[in-house]
Amino acid sequence: MTGRPLLDAEARARIERAVGHAEAGTAGEIVVMVAARAGQYRSFATVAALVGGLILPWPLLALTAWSTGTILLAQAALVAAILAAGLSERLRLGLTPRRVRRARARDAARRAFRARGLGRTRGRTGILLHLSLAEQHAEIVADTGILERVGDARWTTTLADLTAALRAGEAEAGLLRAIERIGAELARHVPAGPENPDELPNHVIVVE
Repeated sequence: MTGRPLLDAEARARIERAVGHAEAGTAGEIVVMVAARAGQYRSFATVAALVGGLILPWPLLALTAWSTGTILLAQAALVAAILAAGLSERLRLGLTPRRVRRARARDAARRAFRARGLGRTRGRTGILLHLSLAEQHAEIVADTGILERVGDARWTTTLADLTAALRAGEAEAGLLRAIERIGAELARHVPAGPENPDELPNHVIVVE
């Protein structure tokens, strides 16, 4: 990451207002969480270094007249170079298969839902909109009170559009559109009752 805040104060305030507006017509409780990353992926750089170190001696033995000592030095240099390169988050992400990155982001969203107590609303109507910026992945985790009336398939287009916004560097705009869509969907299927208490905070949760 660059050291800049993931979202500045003004952006967070706009998102918070959007959440409040979206919740006005629904019993759903929307929480937005923006995380810098879902994992460190250090193990993949280590594996790449070990595999490279194991493979390198064989072509050198077959194609060169290098001594065993020289080959060992080349092997050690390659391992050290890969491990040093692995200090770069971008490279570690590049070494990690996409399916693994997506699985980590999904797991992080589910863990956050539980850890933040979003399943404690009276009607089980908590819903988490979770972003993992490094993985450029968006996930929606909904409680049972919403899942019974709104299936996961309803969020496919919303998540796809939000992911595209992330890739374009437009996280805030993508979030605002996603919140508006989620609110409209919830208002249709999980409308507000006579009493509509605000059980979960509207402020954006940011994890650097």
